[in-house]
Amino acid sequence: MRPAQPPDLPSVPAPPQHPHHRQPGDGWVECACGRRHWGLFGAAGLLLARYPDGRTGGAPDAIVLQHRAPWSDQGGTWGVPGGARNPDEPAVDAALREAAEEAGIDPADVVVLGTSVLHHPDWSYTTVLARERVPGAVEPAVTDPESVEIRWVRVGDVEALPLLPAFAEAWPDLLGRLTAGA
Repeated sequence: MRPAQPPDLPSVPAPPQHPHHRQPGDGWVECACGRRHWGLFGAAGLLLARYPDGRTGGAPDAIVLQHRAPWSDQGGTWGVPGGARNPDEPAVDAALREAAEEAGIDPADVVVLGTSVLHHPDWSYTTVLARERVPGAVEPAVTDPESVEIRWVRVGDVEALPLLPAFAEAWPDLLGRLTAGA
């Protein structure tokens, strides 16, 4: 006699079973704001912009966005490539490292324009605003299992995507800073 089959349950995507490069900053912080956040020492992400003439000033044409894997925190949403900071790691270094790990973006192809910090009682997230060093040189790609897709998104199309809530809230200010040259 065969064992009874379990009832059909909705499938919940699971994290990949292959090794993931753990970092010393990986882990959850229970924040006094009532949420938990990824990154024992905070987190950082890269908001990379492509400008029509390659120079800052004026609105960018497009930005690099990551479609987060369904199994990840707030999976299925779009945001910037980023993640946990390591102990004593500057936010800019963390954002560039994470963009290289998750999107194949070479830090040498990026010019940092500034930062924007979201402060919580027990945690912070730094968005590093940047542009391509050479227009058209960066072709982001999915390079780890944390992403469904990574691509350039036209600025006018950003708000039509299901954005990570914190990114959606910050986007108007971030776009203003990119337009002003950060």
